[in-house]
Amino acid sequence: MYLSPQTLLAAAILGLTSVRAASNMVPDYEVKLLLDPSVVLGTDHKLTATVLSTFAMPTSVTKMNLQFLDTSAKDIYNNGWSPRIRKTEGESGFELTYKKRYPVTPFGAIDATLATANGEGFDSTATTYDAQIEWGYQKQTLSISRKKTASSSGYSGMDLPGTSNSRTMLIDEAPDKFDDWVANNWGTTTLASARIFGPVLAKRSIGTWNSTELYIEVWPITDAAGTGIEYIVEASFKTTSRTTASSKHDSLIAFLQTKGWFLAQDSLKTQLIMDRY
Repeated sequence: MYLSPQTLLAAAILGLTSVRAASNMVPDYEVKLLLDPSVVLGTDHKLTATVLSTFAMPTSVTKMNLQFLDTSAKDIYNNGWSPRIRKTEGESGFELTYKKRYPVTPFGAIDATLATANGEGFDSTATTYDAQIEWGYQKQTLSISRKKTASSSGYSGMDLPGTSNSRTMLIDEAPDKFDDWVANNWGTTTLASARIFGPVLAKRSIGTWNSTELYIEVWPITDAAGTGIEYIVEASFKTTSRTTASSKHDSLIAFLQTKGWFLAQDSLKTQLIMDRY
């Protein structure tokens, strides 16, 4: 069969394009399940001795103070991004995180969601970004994060910077994909008029379950009325295996149910903070 030079050239170009197309990012997995705060917390809003002993957790906790920045209209959040500043007890400096979220719909459509992110520039060549599937009770989210650091010199303890310094830190370290997401310099321009959502001072306990490192975090978040505190209690573990994430997700739910500790809801911490602050 005769092929014209033009056809051969087009085929060669198509072949080169196919070869050059980068593969999807390879995520790790974090299973996140909610515990019933009315059962697992004492009157002091700390995990009960029974919970601590069940997971071989010490009474000591690690504090994490964090806040998000966005406009009052939530322009950044509504475009799928969350710029965050966090101070973790025992670590030097502030951790700056620029996170892009993709809902996995329907549940289980992980590869299709990774392909969607690939089409928007998050592929296997984006090596400065980390991909993670946040695997909740009945909801999954692909989170793609770029982490930076900023000096905490001049700040004491768990203190976070105020609005002006927070803007400056996040603007100075803004990665290109975030900055140019909607238009050139969109991210930094939007941050220049952003305000703080938070801060929230969470506490993390670390133990083990089923030979797996398990975290339980207690998040005091302003309640819907704005007059009190709602405590969100989240158990989580990480794995690089999708199969392990799936099987242990179900096993942990079953275990928590037998204890009467499981809360059959999905964790929406970031959304609650953006809605209530």
